[in-house]
Amino acid sequence: MKDAKDRLIVGLDVATTDKAAALVSQLGDAVGFYKIGYQLVFAGGLEFARELIADGKRVFLDVKLLDIDNTVSKAVENIVKLNVSMLTIHAYPKAMKAAVEAARGSDLCLLGVTVLTSMDQQDMIDAGYGDDPQALVARRAKQAAQAGMGGIVCSAAESALVRKIVGPDMAVVTPGIRPKGADHGDQKRVVTPGDALRDGSSHLVVGRPIVAADDPLEAATAILSEMNLALGS
Repeated sequence: MKDAKDRLIVGLDVATTDKAAALVSQLGDAVGFYKIGYQLVFAGGLEFARELIADGKRVFLDVKLLDIDNTVSKAVENIVKLNVSMLTIHAYPKAMKAAVEAARGSDLCLLGVTVLTSMDQQDMIDAGYGDDPQALVARRAKQAAQAGMGGIVCSAAESALVRKIVGPDMAVVTPGIRPKGADHGDQKRVVTPGDALRDGSSHLVVGRPIVAADDPLEAATAILSEMNLALGS
């Protein structure tokens, strides 16, 4: 994947499929990979995912599955039929093992979600975790690799650490990407697109810096340019 277009995933974090369709139309051929998360899933996002795939786009379904093994397994079996490219599972060992078995033989890339990019050390303490964010990310990355997952979701601040743990072949997908000067919003562990790629990220998820921009295509083009410079270096 030498082209930045293959590595940029635009988060369709909008309220309706009409808004999502308008954004996809604005971005045109510049973007080929989209993330659909909870907000859009509950507003017709699964059917919209089918439409995107039919139009030749790739879809990252970000629903962060976590449940008993049987429920995770049955959910993954149905998600495989959607032909999405990526799916998130919370990186709990039993859930990941169930998902891997259910997806076996398909092209679905399962991603283990380590620690949300909106969480910092105090948030971890408040949630009852004894580890700091980096330590928990490292543990879950190792467990994901052992379970046979296709990749990891982590902050780009930890992408270099994760890359050392999982090796060169697994995907390292990093949200919380913010170009220089962009508003961080509720993201607490953010990195620029170029630095994320240089540190080992394979895919960058960018939402608000593109979706909320006055000119989404211009914003996406600028990010792609920065990514291509990093890939060239």
